[in-house]
Amino acid sequence: MARFVHIGYGNMVNVDRVDAIVSPEAAPVKRLVQHAKENGTAVDATQGRKTKAVLIMADGQVVLSALLPETITSRNENPGL
Repeated sequence: MARFVHIGYGNMVNVDRVDAIVSPEAAPVKRLVQHAKENGTAVDATQGRKTKAVLIMADGQVVLSALLPETITSRNENPGL
């Protein structure tokens, strides 16, 4: 059974498909996000807000979230949040 974690503004991702949750500030991550946008493999779940976390999925997709990586991780560890 798939487990989902809330990544902000009503959006959820399958926890089992997440390879990494990283900050968008580092230059390599910025390049990764730009490349994903150009290739159509980026999913923007920020609802127009600033990107605070980048989720790298097992299939190579990149999901942008307006929540901090720590917040997403704590929601995964404490599903009631």
